[in-house]
Amino acid sequence: MTLNVTKRDGSTQEFDLEKIHKVLEWATEGISGVSISEIEIRSNIQLFDKIPAYDIHELLIKSASELIHPDTTNYQFVAARLISYKLRKEVYGQYTPKPLVDIIVDNVSRGVYDAGILTSYTMDEIEELDNAIKHDRDNTFTFAGMEQFRGKYLVQDRRIQEHYETPQILYMMISATLFSKYPKETRLKYVKDYYDAISQFYISLPTPIMAGVRTPTRQFSSCVLIESGDSLDSINATATSIVKYISKKAGIGIGAGSIRAEGAKVGDGSVVHTGLIPFLKYFQAAVKSCSQGGVRGGAATVYIPIWHYEFEDLIVLKNNKGIEENRVRHMDYNFQFNKLMYERLLTGGDITFFDPNDVPGLYEAYFDDQEKFKTLYEKYEKTRSIRKKSSPAVDVFSTFLQQRKDTGRIYCMNVDHANEHGSFKPELAPIRMSNLCAEIDLPTSPVTDNPDDGEISLCTLSATNWGLINSPAEFEKYCDLTVRALDELLDYQDYPIPAAERGTMNRRPLGVGVINFAYFLAKRGLKYDEGAFEIVDEYAEAWSYYLIKASQQLAVEKGEIPLKNHTKYADGVLPIDTYKRELNNLIEHKERLPWNELREKLKETGTRNSTLMALMPAETSAQISNSTNGIEPPRALVSYKQSKDGVMAQVVPGYHHLKNKYDLLWDQKSPDGYLKICSILQKYIDQGISVNTSYNPEHFEDNKIPMSVMMTDLVTAYKYGLKQLYYFNTFDGAGEMTDEQTNHTYDGESPQYDEEEDCDSCKI
Repeated sequence: MTLNVTKRDGSTQEFDLEKIHKVLEWATEGISGVSISEIEIRSNIQLFDKIPAYDIHELLIKSASELIHPDTTNYQFVAARLISYKLRKEVYGQYTPKPLVDIIVDNVSRGVYDAGILTSYTMDEIEELDNAIKHDRDNTFTFAGMEQFRGKYLVQDRRIQEHYETPQILYMMISATLFSKYPKETRLKYVKDYYDAISQFYISLPTPIMAGVRTPTRQFSSCVLIESGDSLDSINATATSIVKYISKKAGIGIGAGSIRAEGAKVGDGSVVHTGLIPFLKYFQAAVKSCSQGGVRGGAATVYIPIWHYEFEDLIVLKNNKGIEENRVRHMDYNFQFNKLMYERLLTGGDITFFDPNDVPGLYEAYFDDQEKFKTLYEKYEKTRSIRKKSSPAVDVFSTFLQQRKDTGRIYCMNVDHANEHGSFKPELAPIRMSNLCAEIDLPTSPVTDNPDDGEISLCTLSATNWGLINSPAEFEKYCDLTVRALDELLDYQDYPIPAAERGTMNRRPLGVGVINFAYFLAKRGLKYDEGAFEIVDEYAEAWSYYLIKASQQLAVEKGEIPLKNHTKYADGVLPIDTYKRELNNLIEHKERLPWNELREKLKETGTRNSTLMALMPAETSAQISNSTNGIEPPRALVSYKQSKDGVMAQVVPGYHHLKNKYDLLWDQKSPDGYLKICSILQKYIDQGISVNTSYNPEHFEDNKIPMSVMMTDLVTAYKYGLKQLYYFNTFDGAGEMTDEQTNHTYDGESPQYDEEEDCDSCKI
């Protein structure tokens, strides 16, 4: 009997086994340690008449991907090539790419590309860009990277599983879109340079940009900071703002610390306040109301001062114990500390809890004036008429750390560091909160139903691939391209809320981070300890210098930010002027670059952007660029990530020659070295870092992490100037997947599985 295969267009043709062999020969060409027969055997294709060609190809991809293990890592490239081949057939109808102009015209007619691209560029210019595309770069992707592309980023019709572009087309279209308004005499150079930088992974882009730029979408900021005031009007406006930005794939930070506590007087006192928790439930409903890009519900982190009167109830909101009525589990929580709170801990003092409504000026001073806060705090502690309660500071900190350990999602923000070591003057533009992932430090003010009130802060993200940088001077080119591209994005995107547009246009904040840091260390034979301090300091200095220099030069070309007087940059004050001097005990302060010259230029011109650096998580972009995640140590040399699309295997870069050089997370006895390296990075950063603390109980007696260890690490982070702490990771098997769940049958080293996180937005 003759077997036929059904093609995508519905036509049939006779099944030809030789075609499968040819595709596999192409996919394995030049790749060592792989076998065509292993892929064919594992695929176990059950043939039947008119079997869809789509199904055959998917089985081959699945087969190759399931062979990715520590001893056979190169199957990651075979699986990626098979995806690439399939995409080309979908998009071009053949393996050979179609002309770029045809792709653009087709996708504009489908409504998936912005029509403006055809009016912005001439046919000759599009042809020149077409000639600059390097389609073979698709062969450098790994399986995890290609899966992310086809699942999340390539424009497509998800109903019929049909894609309309390939990765290199995506990269060129993003570049052409971002630089479309540049002067015609220079823009093609910038388009091609930026294309080369992002398609070769020197620069990484976040989900909103990868998925949205070139499409009719007009919201690309990853992080949104929304502050609620203590009124129903403001609380309602906050919820409305959350819904609008959750629907546009943004991660949300919610400032809720000024909302009064349960039992507080309302109006004339005829009723009492229900407290913060019912309104947090309201915010949670708003966060989960819309799916992010049709993929998953949104995510948010709520910011609250540690001294809030309801602390005892708020700190357990994420805990699995208790009933639904007193839990709000589907958001994360960040509790805010300052110097006085740590002093109370170290001196054996108490922390006193207040209702913000009862202590005028205390909430504001917590952020903009530390001396004033201390004076008011001590005054209110002595005022008998004010409702308050207190607990030993050691108990408060212990409770915080216990909940942080139990949930993994209770965070810390040192608000004095965020304000004193940042680009804003706290007396004019205080930092009162951060974002979902705790690395963005931008001014906010409470929103209301009056569009002229309030300030919502947005931050647009990107990252530099340190793993590909071989000398500090190489940063200059990529820092300049990054700042230019992101700054263009601020004018290109839309703003559904006036408070967001006002904040962005007046401050033009950017957040450039780091990926592939573990590879950066491994290929130099370094670990997360004092042996790496010097080179990290040298490279961080250059990276920071060139980002600030790029924004200064752009200010000369396009003008400085309207609220320049709110920034320290305008006064020539740099991150290296405000860092915690305790860092000098770890690494001698050096200025290897002409900082004084840059200071003088800043006084003359200011910057184009109020902020420039932020070290965000980098889940997805790390997979795309075959990099290690952000600044994090890898959990395993080969890890498996659970996602909505199944399990994706990821191998650390340089596996074959560096596998004994990596400083794996769970091998580390303590996070101390990592925290100190983060502190050195923080020295040069005007915003913050998503800093995690991770513990392997196997390194401790009775497999229990002592409270004293967690407390020491918390104090260390504060001592050396870290602004925020993000996840608390414990190697205890919780949430880990088993081999049985994934059909992996590898008998060697146990694979490490990571669950996909709640939000893609700032995990770039």
